[in-house]
This record gives sequence, structure tokens and C-alpha cells, in this order.
Amino acid sequence: MAAMRSSEFGDLVQIKKQLISIIAQCKERGLVHSVKWASELSVSLDALPLNEIPAAPELTEEDARDLDALCLAKSHFELKEYDRAAYFLRGCRSQKAYFLYMYSRYLSGEKKKDDETVDSLGPLEKGQVRNEALRELRVELSKKHSAGELDGFGLYLYGVVLRKLDLLKEAVEIFVAATHALPLHWGSWLELCNLITNIEMLKSLSLPECWVRDFFMAHMFTELQMIKEALQKYQSLMEAGFAKSTYIISQIAVAYHNIRGEGYLQKRVFCCPLTGNYYSLRSQHEKAALYFQRALKLNPRCLGAWTLMGHEYMEMKNTSAAIQAYRHAIEVNKRDYRAWYGLGQTYEILKMPFYSLYYYRKAHHLRPNDSRMLVALGECYEKLSQQVEAKKCYWRAYSVGDVERMALLKLAKLHEQLNESDDAAQCYIIYIQDIFSCGEQLEHAEVSTALRYLGQYYFKNKLYDEASLCAQRCCDYNDAREEGKALLRQISAVREQGEPSSTDLSLPSVFNPLINTTTPVRRASPLDLSSGTP
Repeated sequence: MAAMRSSEFGDLVQIKKQLISIIAQCKERGLVHSVKWASELSVSLDALPLNEIPAAPELTEEDARDLDALCLAKSHFELKEYDRAAYFLRGCRSQKAYFLYMYSRYLSGEKKKDDETVDSLGPLEKGQVRNEALRELRVELSKKHSAGELDGFGLYLYGVVLRKLDLLKEAVEIFVAATHALPLHWGSWLELCNLITNIEMLKSLSLPECWVRDFFMAHMFTELQMIKEALQKYQSLMEAGFAKSTYIISQIAVAYHNIRGEGYLQKRVFCCPLTGNYYSLRSQHEKAALYFQRALKLNPRCLGAWTLMGHEYMEMKNTSAAIQAYRHAIEVNKRDYRAWYGLGQTYEILKMPFYSLYYYRKAHHLRPNDSRMLVALGECYEKLSQQVEAKKCYWRAYSVGDVERMALLKLAKLHEQLNESDDAAQCYIIYIQDIFSCGEQLEHAEVSTALRYLGQYYFKNKLYDEASLCAQRCCDYNDAREEGKALLRQISAVREQGEPSSTDLSLPSVFNPLINTTTPVRRASPLDLSSGTP
């Protein structure tokens, strides 16, 4: 079936016919996710008159000979009785029957593996369970591929088997071949998307010129956090005739969601059963984990449930089960930064900072502008005594928009530990300026920590006016009030002795912030500590 080039969106009738045809082909082979994707696009286009609906392809002699066995096997397949489906397809010779035969064997192995995996998650693990059918399937499919006997669907399945065996380079080559053999099958494009790690790799691939490629590129841009490019691509697809597509609308929502940077720390109701979330929010973590396990019994490919179950095991201090749950989430989707981040946290609890650093780096690679990943990296570098790298991470976290308002504080305290008093003071100044300017009611302990340090810093450097302002503001906080009063008495005493204030303009000041040569810092305007409430 010929596919239109990516620029040929003008003939939407032809695209509609292609979608109807690929829906039928995927439905015959049990590829329900590809059926769903193509159906969502098809329903967004105008219906065709009866005489325009494409006819079913003619049966070959092999198709006719396998017809009865295929119908019986398909009924077992739809009931998830994969072993029975495979049994009735033994000896069939048609491409369609052969695919369903091999696919049934693959899904049978996956079903057994998933059942054992979910059952094994708990206080005593049995280790990682594997699909025992994979190696045998690889050998058989490899022979067919070498003989040139695999069609687009067969290549897709061969690629899936290779990916499951962690033969990723070979899997990419096969999936690319599958998109050339059958460009309209979304499953091959989606599998390829999960294996592409960066924009350079994407550009290096030789992909077919087909309108489906535009949908793939938009999806790929979203996965690579190239949100602006993704939104532009989806906008052009809507303008090309898919304005009613619920798939595109949902993908645009995902793109905007990524811009907002929410996710791991906010449990999303639509990713897992409500009951599990309900018990999690009530801190009944054992019950929550139980319901997530039940969800995985019904749908082992549910990414959200694997990740959230990992969180629950973390809360229960069952780190081994948490690690296994997070690893399964990554197996479903290697771009699940929440699972990578969860693994980093787990190994941090286990006091294994080198492992933790590895997983935080993976999460940061997927979310380069997420301050939480950067702060976590900075903390790891600190534990490994790599202070220079830690400083870079904390500053970068602040620069991209520190959602938890912790990066500057950690950077300031690190400068304190290294006796870099000017740098520490500058970070505290910017921190206080940001807090006061946005009027946020944050933890008083953190603001008072900054004010205490700055008060003593200015006093030591004989900037008595600035020291006095900081001391006065310290009196607004219970934990810093006595230190503030003591500092005011010290300032009063030195002034009574006639000691003048310093005029050294090189020191960081609330009125003249220093631009440091070692730590790049945004220029802060003079800070008025005499007004405003933290």
C-alpha cells in the first residue's frame, strides 16, 4: 500500500482511505494500540461515501487455506488465551497467520513473565523475571529476516523481540526497516521513538517520506523536551486537516504539561487507579501498593502504576522492591524520568552515592531544565566531595527556575563550608531578594538563616548599616530573635566607640551586590530590607 509523502496533506480523502485500510490490517493481527491511534485520526476526518470506502484486499491461496485456523486462533487471542491461539496456527503459511502465531507466542511469554513479576514484588523478591520465549523467537525471526520473508508487521515484531533482549542497535535498524516496509503502521514508529536518545540520533536515521512521519516527528520532539518544535508541528498538523483530532489535542496537553514541569512529585490521578492514590494520600502505603499491584495484574504495561508502586515501597522503606518496581517502569518506557529519579533517591537512601549519581544523571538528561534533578545532582556531588560540580548544579538549578526554592540556599551553605564568605553572602542576598520580591510565605527558618549569616557577615566587614538592617529583620523570627538583638547591641557598642563603617565597595552589599568571578550570578538590584514581609 503506497503511502503519501509528508508534504501531501492536501488529499485528505486518500489519507482517510489509508487509515481505514491500516485499521483493518492491524485489527486482524491484534495490534490494538495501533488500531486505536489510527482510529482516533480517522474519526477526525470527514466520513467517506459508501462507494469511496476501500475494499478489503483479495485473499491469496495461502490465506484461504489458513482461514478457518486463523478465525479460531483469533477468537482465542482476543480472550488472551495466547497458547491456544499459537497451537491452532502451527503449520499455517500465510503472512497474516504466521504473524499472529509468533505474536501469540510472544504475548504468552510476556503474560507469564508479568504474572510472576507482580507476584514477586514484596518483602522477599525473586529477582528479575524474563520472557523465556524471546531467544527462541529471535532465532526463528532472524532466519525469516535473512531470507527476506518478513513483511512490515513481521519486522515490527522482530524489532520488539530484539528490544526486549536489550539488542538496541539491531532493534533500531529493524524498526527503521519496518517503517519503510509499512509506513502507516504506527506501532513501528512508536517503538523507534522509545529507542532514540537525542536529536543527533534522530537526524542520523533514514526514515520514509510519509505523512505519518510528521506525527512521529511531533511525538519525538515532545519526548526530547523540544516543546516549542513539538507545538509548532502539532499546530501545522491541525491546520493540515486534523483540527478535530483528539490525539493531537491530548499530545498538545502533554507538551504543555512538560513545560510546567509537574509530574513525579505530584501523583496524577489519571495514571493509576483512584483507590491506590486515595490510600497513598492517607499514608496507608501498604494498601496503596496492594491496589497498584492489582492494577498491574490487569495492565502490566501501566507505566504510572509501576512508578507509583515504587514510591509506595520507598515510603515503606522496602528499597529492594522499590528498585524492582522502578526498573519495570523504565522497561516500559526508558524516558520515564520519574522512575530514574526514584532509583536515584533509593540508592541515596542506601548511601550509595555513585549509583545515585548515575540515575540522577539519567533523569537530568531527560529533564535538563528541571531544577529538582539538578539539586539532586548537586547533593550527590557534595557527598562525593566534588564541590565544583555541586556548585555548577545548584547555580544551574536556580537559573532554570528553582521550583522548590532550595538551590541558592544549598549553594550558599556550600560556600560557607568552603569559607567562601563573599560568595555565600551573595547567594543569600539574591535568595532574600527573590523571596521578598515575590511575596511568598516560605519557611521562616530558611529566611532567618540567610539574615543571620548576612548580619554577621556585614558586621565582620564593618558594614554596620547593612548589619543593623539584617539584625532588625532577624527580630521578626522566633529562632533568630535573640541573635538579632545581640547583634544590634554589638553594633550600638562599636558605634558608641566612634568606629566608622567600611566604605569598601568591593564587598557584596544589599546596596551594591558583587558580581563574582568564580560563580556566575545574576545582578541583584539594591535590596530594601526595611520594608516587605517574607
